[in-house]
Amino acid sequence: MTDARITDAPVTDLLEATSPSWLADNVARVRATIADAAARSGRRAEDVQLVAVSKTQPAERVAQVAALGVERFGENRVQEGQAKIPRVRELAGRGLSWDMIGSLQRNKVRPCLGLFGLIQSVDSLALAEAISARAEGRAATILLEVYFGDDPARPGFRPAALLDDAHHVLGLQSIDVRGLMTVAPFGSTADEARGVFRRLRELRDALRARYPSARLDELSMGMTDDYPLAIEEGATIVRVGRAIFGERATR
Repeated sequence: MTDARITDAPVTDLLEATSPSWLADNVARVRATIADAAARSGRRAEDVQLVAVSKTQPAERVAQVAALGVERFGENRVQEGQAKIPRVRELAGRGLSWDMIGSLQRNKVRPCLGLFGLIQSVDSLALAEAISARAEGRAATILLEVYFGDDPARPGFRPAALLDDAHHVLGLQSIDVRGLMTVAPFGSTADEARGVFRRLRELRDALRARYPSARLDELSMGMTDDYPLAIEEGATIVRVGRAIFGERATR
């Protein structure tokens, strides 16, 4: 016989009850780490937004993390988001916040706008123009992705060019630029990663000085291996996957 207390329980309570203990431990550990790093930089934990990177994770696992109080998730591919986001909403019993954090092809802009509240990975003027053209009167909220490495093939605005070209993006219709995003180059040491995060903050501050009417509050930087450093250097958004979900699921 099915226990009526279980069948009548809210969806969130059921999900939390079935979440493995290690998942709750991981979420608690990440939140504590965020709070400690924020305190070291003279801020509150509430000043740093957690985006749980859910790419390749099944909808059921994402819904379990949502039941533990995480409200914001990040996906790398529009196609995966199209399949996953409605299913997570169904399982969780409520809508959540979703960020696009991976490279975005211009032919995927329209469905992306219908799924994600924030596009963090706007890495070129051409992509910003495509978003503006397809936003259809609504304000698309974006971050500008900046690359500080020396690989010419990697996407992202280059810092010096962005200082000169930002006015083109800021002048586009239907675009709401909220700040900057970066990823520390692969293989960076802790000191090198910290230097990248510091440079992103300094670039944001330089853009604020040059374009005082722009709203550039957000700095999205830091992932599982380096998010405490990013917070100490001023991150307002961190993108954490492995430290929450464990090793990435394979396809």
